[in-house]
Amino acid sequence: MIESMTGYGRGEYAENGLRAIAEIRSINSRFVEISVKLPREFSAREFEARELVRKELQRGKISVSVQLERDASAPLPVRIKPEVIKSYVSLLHAIKEAAGITSPITLDHLLKFSDMFESVQEEPELAEREWQVICKAITHAVQAVREMRRKEGEELRRDFEARIARIEQTLDYISDLSAKTIEATREKLRARVREILADDSKVSRERLELEIVLLADKADITEECVRFRSHNKFFLETLHQYDAPGRRLSFLLQEQNREANTIAAKSQNAEISQAVVFLKEELEKIREQVQNIE
Repeated sequence: MIESMTGYGRGEYAENGLRAIAEIRSINSRFVEISVKLPREFSAREFEARELVRKELQRGKISVSVQLERDASAPLPVRIKPEVIKSYVSLLHAIKEAAGITSPITLDHLLKFSDMFESVQEEPELAEREWQVICKAITHAVQAVREMRRKEGEELRRDFEARIARIEQTLDYISDLSAKTIEATREKLRARVREILADDSKVSRERLELEIVLLADKADITEECVRFRSHNKFFLETLHQYDAPGRRLSFLLQEQNREANTIAAKSQNAEISQAVVFLKEELEKIREQVQNIE
């Protein structure tokens, strides 16, 4: 099953007076980029949080934000630094004098300095319980993101299948036109050669006939159409058989475009050229969507 790289998920988990809320946002990217914002006291465990997400999401630019709510009666895991606060107050008074400002210093001014606070080392057992609550909230958020990505991926799969079906119909049309065009081209060349050789010239009739066949074969696009259909078949199989098929689908699209370009270069029929334009338009629409596939 294919998955989109775009998604949003929110997960919550509560236990023993602790409540963690995790939000995950994901957009498309060639690789996997995971940024994590945890409560300050758990900043050292960002790597663990990233790995928890990376196990489930292989591609995309992913941002993870986690909040932890504790029982209101529990002590806060931070404390102030009185000496630092006094230093900042003195600094602000000096700035006031130098700038000639008369308005008073308020708490809002002081709160802009985050180093006035320091984390309080929690008991190891309590810290581990809190971390487990956070991990479970992240896991729930990942599941929600994947569910959204799967739903969007299913919509994309249906769109791809419809477009590939239209491409197959167009290839049938091109093949029929090509067969008629080649036969008409051969007949025109034969008629022209008969005119040239009407005076029993010494030019080799066999050699000219061979050249006619070779010219007609150069305009034959049967092989390109066969290869194109083969790529279409593998494209549809990849949609159903592979996990994280985005890169494989991108490769197949390159091959499909190559065949379309070759058909256009060999075509001697305006209708075929117009049909190839339609093929390339459909391939471009698929390519734009494949960039959002994991």
